[in-house]
Parts: sequence; structure tokens; C-alpha cells
Amino acid sequence: MDSITTAHGYRYASIRFVFYSELGMYMLNRRMFQRGKDNKFFWFHKQSNLFFNVKVYLCYIKENSMTVNEAHLIYFSPTHTSKQVAEAIVHGTGIKNILPVNVTLQTTGEAVIPASALAIIVVPVYGGRVAPLAMERLQYIRGVDTPTVLVVVYGNRAYEKALMELDAFAIPHGFKVIAGATFIGEHSYSTDKYPIAVGRPDESDLAFAGEFGKKIMEKIQTADSMDTLYPVDVRAIKRPSQPFFPLFRFLRKVIKLRKSGTPLPRAPWVEDEDLCTHCGLCVVRCPAGAITKGDELHTDEAKCIKCCACVKECPEGARTFDTPYTAMLHKNFSARREPEIFF
Repeated sequence: MDSITTAHGYRYASIRFVFYSELGMYMLNRRMFQRGKDNKFFWFHKQSNLFFNVKVYLCYIKENSMTVNEAHLIYFSPTHTSKQVAEAIVHGTGIKNILPVNVTLQTTGEAVIPASALAIIVVPVYGGRVAPLAMERLQYIRGVDTPTVLVVVYGNRAYEKALMELDAFAIPHGFKVIAGATFIGEHSYSTDKYPIAVGRPDESDLAFAGEFGKKIMEKIQTADSMDTLYPVDVRAIKRPSQPFFPLFRFLRKVIKLRKSGTPLPRAPWVEDEDLCTHCGLCVVRCPAGAITKGDELHTDEAKCIKCCACVKECPEGARTFDTPYTAMLHKNFSARREPEIFF
């Protein structure tokens, strides 16, 4: 007898046990109050029929509702924004057994997530696309028709086709996408002079993420099996339109900048070498291995993904990434955007 048949046998036996237990209590109540059908106790006798039916129905629903045993929290988060959103969502689900899968600094090796678990995949958006290094490291993770939530975190400009790109990865890798979301995180290029979504995700964002987690569990518990846990077609989601004039001004500036031939920085650098204490924190925080211990003053431009984790993590403020895009993004995309969820 295979495991599925055994599981169904156990479920059937459990339902039958509960049913006969309730039936026994019902018969006892009926016998106790049969003699009192002509007095005031007869009302309780009649109501016991209703109580019995309700109890059996609730037992049936409880036995046939779908449950998940654990949550696999998969994220790529150099500046911790995606991690914050991921943790808020999983805590909102109420699942106690949480298995973090952090692919920020390295791959995890081959991993298969069972159908009895919930997978939550959260990644940042760079230039309207899922961070390429994140996509590379996710390739080693697979599901087995595993219920999955896809989330992209962007810097307040636009997520463009990032959610569709993540969906295109998930489905062939055995994940069943049951929900999706877009959240806002502080832009990698944000500075004190030109802030872009600074401090986000904030308390409001994280509270919204927690509510999203609750709704995910409600959807799972409403389904009685994986077959009735309907998926979300991410490709059918209509992306929100951007305000025309800010987008137009931004694109015009981008075209003008590219035509001018102005050299653009390809990686962060140490502007004042006296500020660098060679603590090595930038080496540890770099997800691409673009900074070498003992040579913290230099960054390998070929490896750098411009996440600016080294800039934001430097305790001395020695590192900087001064690009014309920062001022352009600040000017045209400072208006607050809100997270969106899809079921």
C-alpha cells in the first residue's frame, strides 16, 4: 500500500471515529431528554439535532481542509529590503516552522521543496528586471507542485516585467504560483542628498505584508486539496500605469545622457581612502564577490551588480556611488507608490 493510500485510510478512519463519537453523544442526549419531551427540557432535545449536524459538518471541514507543515522563505536581499518583506509575509501566515533559504551570498545547492510546504520567493528588481544574480542562484531550487508566493521588491520607479520573469522561472521548476505581490524598498541609488523611497519598507509596508500573509493562509485553508488550490496567472496581471510626464522627462534625460557619451560609473568606489579602515565589512556584504579582503579600496567592475550594499553597509561612509541617474530618479519618481497583491 503506497503512502497516499495510507494517508487516505488514516483520514477516513479519523473522520469515522469523530462521527461515531458525536453520534454516541447525540444518542445519550436523546435518551436523557426523551422522557422530558412534554416539559421545558424538550427544547434542548430538539436543538441537539442541530448541534449534532453542525458538529459533524465542522469535523468534515476540518479533516478536508488543506494544510501546510512548513514555510520555505527564499530570498535574495543585498540591502535587506527583500528580507524584511519576506519575513513580514511569513510571520503573517502564522506558520511556526520557517526554513530560511538565503541565496544572497551563495547558492544553496540542489534543494527540493515538498508539496506539503509553502514556498515564498522574494527578490529585488534592478532596472525593471529580477536581479540576474538572484535568478542564477534560484536555478538550483525546485518544487513538487509546491504552493508558492512570488514577490518582487522595486525602488519606487517600476517593476516592469520582473514578476512575469520570476513566474517564468517558477512554473518549469515545479512551483504552483498561488499568489503574487509587489513591494517597494529603498532604491539602491538613494542617498542623503537625493533620497528615493528612503526607509522603505516602512511600518505601513510591513503591516500590509503581514495581512498579505494572513490572506495567503486563508486561501490555502479554504481549499480541500491541491487540485482546488487555484493558481494565479501572473501574465494576465495588468501592470499599473506610470504618470506620463515624470516618465517622459526621465526617458528624455536618459536618451540625452546616453547620446552625450558621458562616462558613467560601473561600480562603487572609495572616494576618501583615509576613511577606509579595511574592516572588511564590504567584502562580507558584497553578494557578487567584487571586493577582495585586503584590497577594499578597489571593486571589480566586471563582477559588480550595483546593488550598493557596500555603500550602505560601510560604517565609515567611505564608499560612494555617484551616478547621474540618482538625481533623475529622485526628481521624477519621489511620489510614494504602494504595494500590490494578487490572488
